[in-house]
Amino acid sequence: MNKAIIGKKLGMTQVFLNDGTMVPVTVIQAGPCTVTQVKTQARDGYDAIQLGFEEIPERKINKPQAGHLKASGAKVKYLHEFKLEGSSLDVGAQVTCDVFAAGDFVDVTGITKGHGFTGVIKRWNQHRLKETHGVGPVHREVGSMGPISSPSRVMPGKNLPGHYGVEQVTVLNLSVVKVDKERGVLLVKGAVPGAKNSIVYVRNAVKK
Repeated sequence: MNKAIIGKKLGMTQVFLNDGTMVPVTVIQAGPCTVTQVKTQARDGYDAIQLGFEEIPERKINKPQAGHLKASGAKVKYLHEFKLEGSSLDVGAQVTCDVFAAGDFVDVTGITKGHGFTGVIKRWNQHRLKETHGVGPVHREVGSMGPISSPSRVMPGKNLPGHYGVEQVTVLNLSVVKVDKERGVLLVKGAVPGAKNSIVYVRNAVKK
């Protein structure tokens, strides 16, 4: 069965396996999530469920949101839809971290850290210019943009300075090292996108 949950990235640490191997892990506060909507093939054209995460006071929910959440009775800050086929969850059901087990493979989606406006070296890993006379005074700027004769312009798609980060990234096939149901956390091997306390979406790996 397909599984998914919304969580919050708490940070990274390391754990030791039974054979003494040290494994770097990301700690994710996974759930509890409430099923706020169920979409079906007959009514909506595809199968999916919508989960809500992180309870908030009722006074912070506007009328359209309250109407949408009325059926589930949830008062949540974050909503996200997962295309899960064959799910037996109903509106109002609770999804906790124990839907996953140690050894499962998951895909984690998050928003990367923002780095503001950066140059081509940091943004695109380009080389710096030569440190010789006649070059400069800036040695970290963009090099040649193309021939001056033809086409006499910068072609679209050129790697240039600009805004770096704050984009959705999915890391595939991360293994679940440990599930702590009491604390409601998942320990996932390796790094996941985003800063501390950022929202991440975890679902079973689609390519495993």
